[in-house]
Amino acid sequence: MTSVSAPPEHATHEVTNQPPPITPYDAAEDPALLEGLRREGAAWAEADIHRLGRHAGGVEAQLWADQANTVEPVLRTHDRYGHRIDEVEFHPSWHNLMRVAVAEGLAAAPWADGRPGAHVARYAKTMVWGHTDAGHGCPVAMTYAVVPALRHQADLAAVYEPLLTSRTYDPGLRVPTTKRGLLAGMGMTEKQGGSDVRVTSTVATPAGTGGAHMLRGHKWFTSAPMCDLFLVLARAPGGLSCFLVPRILPDGTRNPFRLQRLKDKLGNRSNASAEPEFDGTLGWLVGQEGQGVKTILDMVNCTRLDCVASSAALMRKALVEAGHHVAHRAAFGALLIDQPLMRAVLADLALESEAATTLAMRLAGAADRAARGEENERSFRRIATAVGKYWVTKRVPAFTAEALECLGGNGYVEESGMPRLYREAPLNSIWEGAGNVNALDVPRALAKEPDTGEALMAELSLARGANVHLDAAVKRIGTELADLDGVAARSRRLVELMALTLQGSLLVRHAPSVVADAFCATRLGGDWGHTFGTLPASADVTAILDRAALSVTR
Repeated sequence: MTSVSAPPEHATHEVTNQPPPITPYDAAEDPALLEGLRREGAAWAEADIHRLGRHAGGVEAQLWADQANTVEPVLRTHDRYGHRIDEVEFHPSWHNLMRVAVAEGLAAAPWADGRPGAHVARYAKTMVWGHTDAGHGCPVAMTYAVVPALRHQADLAAVYEPLLTSRTYDPGLRVPTTKRGLLAGMGMTEKQGGSDVRVTSTVATPAGTGGAHMLRGHKWFTSAPMCDLFLVLARAPGGLSCFLVPRILPDGTRNPFRLQRLKDKLGNRSNASAEPEFDGTLGWLVGQEGQGVKTILDMVNCTRLDCVASSAALMRKALVEAGHHVAHRAAFGALLIDQPLMRAVLADLALESEAATTLAMRLAGAADRAARGEENERSFRRIATAVGKYWVTKRVPAFTAEALECLGGNGYVEESGMPRLYREAPLNSIWEGAGNVNALDVPRALAKEPDTGEALMAELSLARGANVHLDAAVKRIGTELADLDGVAARSRRLVELMALTLQGSLLVRHAPSVVADAFCATRLGGDWGHTFGTLPASADVTAILDRAALSVTR
């Protein structure tokens, strides 16, 4: 009988051909982001952003992100004695993420910063810190956005703005004026209306002096209910109005803010989104009675830009993950990054990511200059934010799916982190007005504020003559704008064309020609398929990949 020797113990468990951990890396190592930072007037923040980028790409912060999404928020409606408390408990990692975000000025701090470029630096940091967790960005973004709306009521702004612009994260429900820093949210949508806030049924009844009103109603989707203050739409005697609603009243009692339930969402799991019920809830009028939508839109216009920035961040994070994997994983005798078709896919994703980031930084620059009183930038920001919100947020799901596929089956497993990015991907196209809302906002702006269309065309004209595909696209936009009859039905087509043309013009002006030419040939010239990775033969894939700076391991 022939003897058979036993195989080495545990030989089947040898791990080969798997990439090393991606951490630590510098999330700020993104040429498009850094060039945009300098171009838009915030070069002074570059070293600080690299510091935050190393933190975001570090082992600790990535662990916080995982934990905050694994141990989800828990609603506590009552304390042990039966008193209503309506509080939400979070994992400590959520608070760690929030603490860093607020300290780094991602909340309302730029409104108290007199330096030119302060808002640009804030958006760049948002995109860098976005490599961790998207959920905690919601209360941070709303706190940033509440300031311009609150300024419609000078007496309230004088009390709360210094605390909203604080860089101190001070969680827990207490009298707002006794805290070191505040967070703010908004309550707009109701179950019968969604984005159609004209059918708001929450009622506000005058209750004394100083603009105080008593609110009664039920909001359908209010995120971050642990915030200290909320801007809420309600129907006052003079029409739909905006109110400041604190969770804790000045005398220390709890303002009725009954959390009926937390939403069981597709993604954004670390962030609590709730249905609050108001019944005898005190709120103070912000702005003129009957002008609530106009008032709160100052907040919405800011949060829509955050949707663009966070979508660009999600794209970049997915691209970095894909790039890391294919640089270390071999198949069919070669590293994936050396396989021509994989290189084409990654290069195409890199084009999309750079276009989104470049547009986000241009919008950040417009927001910064508009805040400092530049009217032409205000007009450009007004229309370009709606255009960018519509298009960039819609690109993320397909982008993330393709990046996930670069990891193969490994990318479909939760511990890779890619499924979390994929579930997050549709969010920003829905929040702050879904696609049709933003698409229709563009012709509305063109009709009511003609200077917005002029500002957009002036921006596009800066690249005139540099690319034949771009020139043709600008001409098509001019033709569309010359005849706005029936534009609502074709507004998606118009806004898509505007977005791609704006991205193309920015890349032609600011990106290497290999990037700009490939983008314009594919997105504007039609030399492209229906999936990522179908670049024309003329595209310099190697140069595009070099530009993307995807060697993130250290």
